[in-house]
Amino acid sequence: MQHAVRSRAAIRTGLTPVPRPRTPGVTSLIDADALRALHRAARTLLDDLPDLTDRLVALLQEQEPAYRAAVTKDAAATWQEAHRSLRHSVASLLDPRGARDAARRCSWRIGAARAEQGLPLDALLHAFRLGGSLVWQRLVEETSRAAPEDVRLLVHVAADVWNFVDEHCTLVADAYRQTEWQIGRRRENRARLLAAGLLDGTGRIADLPEAARALGLPEQGRYVVVAVTGGPPARSDAARAVAVPPGARVHWHAGPEVDYGIVLVGAVEGLTDPGPPASHAPVPGLRIGVGSPVEGLAAVGDARRLADTALDICPAAGGTVRLADQLPAALVVSSPELGRALAEKVLGPLLRLEPADREVLLDTLTTWLECDGSAQRAGERLYCHRNTVLNRLRRCEQLTGRSLARPADVVEFSLALTARRVLRD
Repeated sequence: MQHAVRSRAAIRTGLTPVPRPRTPGVTSLIDADALRALHRAARTLLDDLPDLTDRLVALLQEQEPAYRAAVTKDAAATWQEAHRSLRHSVASLLDPRGARDAARRCSWRIGAARAEQGLPLDALLHAFRLGGSLVWQRLVEETSRAAPEDVRLLVHVAADVWNFVDEHCTLVADAYRQTEWQIGRRRENRARLLAAGLLDGTGRIADLPEAARALGLPEQGRYVVVAVTGGPPARSDAARAVAVPPGARVHWHAGPEVDYGIVLVGAVEGLTDPGPPASHAPVPGLRIGVGSPVEGLAAVGDARRLADTALDICPAAGGTVRLADQLPAALVVSSPELGRALAEKVLGPLLRLEPADREVLLDTLTTWLECDGSAQRAGERLYCHRNTVLNRLRRCEQLTGRSLARPADVVEFSLALTARRVLRD
């Protein structure tokens, strides 16, 4: 709402910009008469500033819905803001050079404050232009009343008045956008801190409502954490798109080595199985670990640990592991020392064979287990006769002292082979 005359300095952002020096010019008699008429009317406006403020606030309520809400919320603060703005504007009419910096500081503060409050920028600029129109209208009215013959002289200062209005519209927009950018950065940093607290389990219960708002997720809900790492760095967005189906509600948190997606799942959201579909072509080197579901944002730290466990099971070459499909492997990687001890105890005699002989027996045992104990299907997969499979299995039993007919021994074989696969250096 700042308005004044003869201000053509370049706009600079900041609270105390330095004006450019102006080249002295020759003032004509018409200019001098116009300034006298302008100053006479401006002094009257300054004496009647409360009434001018009332008229501006009424105009804002009538023509600008955003300000109508602001007046309803805090009428006194809105009136004081308009009063300060008009006072600096009218003072600038009387003393452009002396009042310029104070007027600019006032406009900057208004722009920053309104950005903090969330008032739309269009509404703020409309308010400044309404203020300029009102001041100009009152200048003309007062001159018509006091000295009608001087009204024509105001034409000579009109351009300077409206240039000043434009200058302060630009200034307030700069202040608004700079403050809006700072607010956005603060929100992003706060959301990152809240997400990090949820994922590492250090978040406070009292912060859960704020975290839910910042992340755009409900406090109560069913969540899965997806861990993503590897793959070409330039394809991070593509990697995230592979890890979580389109349309899912997810908040991504970028870590130094692993990106974590906090995914809302369940029938209501239409997502029950995060992670890429089985038909999706894998991205070379991309590793995705999908944890098991937990209830509520408060349990996201547990979900992240489950996702890390799934990621640990992922092959180094890339792939996707859903923890629910790999629970035996999860047990092994959760306690790698015990896993290695079990592999040594169960498979030790096989591991100490010559490499070629060792790999043949271990591959046969692994394939037989994957074929649900069918020697026929195992032979087809290994390109050998079923009797060859049975002979190799009998040798495994002899070397290890365990029987594949005993369920407990089969479980130990399965866990030991899993430990050897996922804990291999």
